[in-house]
Amino acid sequence: MHGMTREKETKVANMRKDGDAASSRGIHINTGNGPTIQPIDIGHPDYIALLDPDTAFWSLVKKTELGGTLSGGSLLGQYRKKRAAFLAEMEALRFGMNLSAIYFNPTDRCNLNCSYCYIPETMRREGEHMSPARLIEALGILKGYFEKHLPRGTRPQIIFHGAEPMLCRDAVFAGIEKYGDDFRFGVQTNGTLLDDEAIGFLTSRGVGIGLSLDGHLGKVADRTRKTWSGDGTFRKVSGVLEKLKGYPNYNVICTVTAGNMRILPQMVEFLHDREVPTCMLNPVRCTLPGARLLKPRDKDLVGPYLAALDRTYELYEKTGRKLIVANFANVLVSIVAPAARWLMCDISPCGGGRYFLAVSAGGDLFPCSEFIGLGAFKGGNLFEGGIEDALESPAFRKVRGRKVEDIEPCSRCSVRHFCGSPCPAEAHEMNGSMQRPGAFCELYEEQARYALRLIADEKEDAYLRDGWDAGMSTSIEIGTLENAP
Repeated sequence: MHGMTREKETKVANMRKDGDAASSRGIHINTGNGPTIQPIDIGHPDYIALLDPDTAFWSLVKKTELGGTLSGGSLLGQYRKKRAAFLAEMEALRFGMNLSAIYFNPTDRCNLNCSYCYIPETMRREGEHMSPARLIEALGILKGYFEKHLPRGTRPQIIFHGAEPMLCRDAVFAGIEKYGDDFRFGVQTNGTLLDDEAIGFLTSRGVGIGLSLDGHLGKVADRTRKTWSGDGTFRKVSGVLEKLKGYPNYNVICTVTAGNMRILPQMVEFLHDREVPTCMLNPVRCTLPGARLLKPRDKDLVGPYLAALDRTYELYEKTGRKLIVANFANVLVSIVAPAARWLMCDISPCGGGRYFLAVSAGGDLFPCSEFIGLGAFKGGNLFEGGIEDALESPAFRKVRGRKVEDIEPCSRCSVRHFCGSPCPAEAHEMNGSMQRPGAFCELYEEQARYALRLIADEKEDAYLRDGWDAGMSTSIEIGTLENAP
């Protein structure tokens, strides 16, 4: 439950005692200095959830025992004692994390013309490549920065990202070869340029591989993912899946649009049959107009999305083999152990410009890859001024300053810290301001309710990676299903 924290992250700045927050001596639920607890319906026949939106604390209580729980009992007594620790944990997660990951675009160009791409077409057609020497230089600068700012022995993450990094294969492979002991490397690719030699190189060095595939059939997947000449990519990418079978360090990203959302249950079956260990069912980011044309409505997406999650559980029950839907798993982890989440989009402020940043092919620095192509959010250049200047730039500060408490109606939402109202680039371009909600509010709400139902039914481990909680401790056994007497 909330209260499970990384042992190494227990050192947090002193916080005011609850009693110092106001002159009121109120100690009861939702009064004065008493705990703020909100009940929400999770769609479960027997249980209701109680949440403190500020701390992300939650508990599941039988509906028949709700009144007794809210009027006192040991659960609330324990919670009062631990609330400051919960607040400190959220403060550390939201504002205390250091930069430790880089989305590195070695080229602006791509060999595909996907309908929803967040990189402008002109860049993808005519942009620049980074030479092997320049890429090696860039990684050297990054190594120097991390050696100065991270604990000794830490291996930060470099994800070669796109456009299509395999268009700069020689440069990428040279960087991995030279700095393999200094960074954890990943490659996010459309898969069309992954031949046997490339696969052998990446897998032999334990490089994470992310593949993009939007359907279980060519007639679905090829609607949005095509070459510049209009040819589909399904056949090539599905062949790569077969070659990667048994490799534990890869995943498949399925971008969910109005055109493929109804096949999501079939998609997870397809991936499970090919022994894909992890996938992401990512609702399309609506940063550019082409993507917004493909956006599904929340109310239409929720049904097939949750049906796909149901199907992963059915397949696990049948075979004993998990297919982790990583972006949903991150929502689930944000509930059971907030500090353990591994994706930093679903949090406020998001990870952009603080936990990670993006490097363009020209060395320009952006808070996130979603901002590449949006010149106003350039924070500097890796080769001219470096990371320190970029982190303190107005563009980066603006992204880091976006807090869910300042956004309506998010400020009043009980699940705001399970969601974070992503994404700032999307909100800015789609809704005209960063201080507005992201694109899929209802979907996040339903994912949170679904996750709490799983916990109520003791099914949550089936949706999480084995060993996800290694190295964690439980501060308080709270959030149990039964109301303690």
